[in-house]
Parts: sequence; structure tokens; C-alpha cells
Amino acid sequence: MTRLLPMLVCLLAGSLPLAAQTVSPSGPAPSLETLARMSGTPDIPGLNMVWLVPWGDRADANIWHNIVVHQTEGPAGSAYRGALQQARHPERQGTTIWVETDGTVYWAVGEWATPKHVRLGGNRNDNKFIDNRDTFRLTPNDNSIGIEFAGNYPNVRKPVTEAQIEAWRILVRVLQARYGIPTERIFAHNWVDYKDRRYCEGCMLATMARAQGAEIALQGQPH
Repeated sequence: MTRLLPMLVCLLAGSLPLAAQTVSPSGPAPSLETLARMSGTPDIPGLNMVWLVPWGDRADANIWHNIVVHQTEGPAGSAYRGALQQARHPERQGTTIWVETDGTVYWAVGEWATPKHVRLGGNRNDNKFIDNRDTFRLTPNDNSIGIEFAGNYPNVRKPVTEAQIEAWRILVRVLQARYGIPTERIFAHNWVDYKDRRYCEGCMLATMARAQGAEIALQGQPH
């Protein structure tokens, strides 16, 4: 919490959150993989990243094995408010990262924090959406980094925006590169933890990320 105090003083005073800092080029532009391994607030091309808390040393981060995609029923504009509350109370119910309808990404808490975004003991074992044998009780909060996409209010079945999709395509690659998370460890909330029978929360985004990962892997194979 002591690492958050300087940032929270500004936030509580009503200041706007810090925008991403630009990485000073020294030769060729750094690759996405290189940027993903930096500390601080790197400027990641294609992402409008707002850093409420900067990256630290990767060695101090939680050992993230999984990515879990969520969607909140808040209206447009709620991602910033949710991220701000998360920054004030890192381990409250919520996620590490919040994505607004305009594609803005808020990194809300330090990598060492453990927000509560899946229920303890709530992982699925019914194979309703995917085969749960490899996920049952293996996606707890302390090894699964959560991303919350805002804006599906008042219709929970409302799809995410194109801006959110474009941000997600880059963001998920950053997370995979930073934490070494394989594509098959990207999950929708409803795949691993039941929430709402009205829609499959996060399923389209997780499916998209897995397809993208498979395509990138195929492109990297020798012909």
C-alpha cells in the first residue's frame, strides 16, 4: 500500500490519472515483447493506457498463470470510476485492468495485488461452456489476472465496442508476453466461474484472443 500513496494523493485530490510515458527511442522502436517486459509506464503503440499504478520489477509481480476476461454492467464511463476505486482498495472485488468503451485501458493496481474477481471454490465443473477438467479449482484470484470491460448496461447482452476489441487485441498480447501466459490459459469468466445465465460473460473476447494466439503461433512456424 505504501507504494500507492503518492499516486493516491493525486487521485484523491481530483487530478487526472497519469497518462502513459513515452519510451525514448535509441535506435529501432522496441518490439511489443520488449515493451511488455519493461518497468514504469511504457508507451505501448495502439493502446491508450492510463497508469494509475506503474509496472514494477516483473520479479515482484504475482505469478500469473491465467487471464480471466470479465464484463461489467456499468454504463459507459464506469471503467475509470471502477479503476479508481480499485486503486484505492487494491484487493477489493474487481480486477487489475479496466477497459472503457472508447478503448482506454486503466491499469488500476500493482502487479503484486490480488483483486477478487473469481469466487473462492466457485470454479465450474459442469463442462457447460468448455471442458473444465483442466480449469476446475485451478483459476483462483492469486494466479489469474482479471480484465474488466465496461459498458453493457442496461442490456447485459450488448457486445463490447470496436474500440474495446482493438484495445483487447493488443492488451492480451502484452499480458501474455509479460507473464508468459499461453493462449490456452485465456478464459472467459463464465467458462471458469458461473455468474449470469442471461449471457456468457467474456466468452466472445476470450474466444477472439485464443483465435488470435493460434494465428500468431501458426505464422511463427517454419514453412
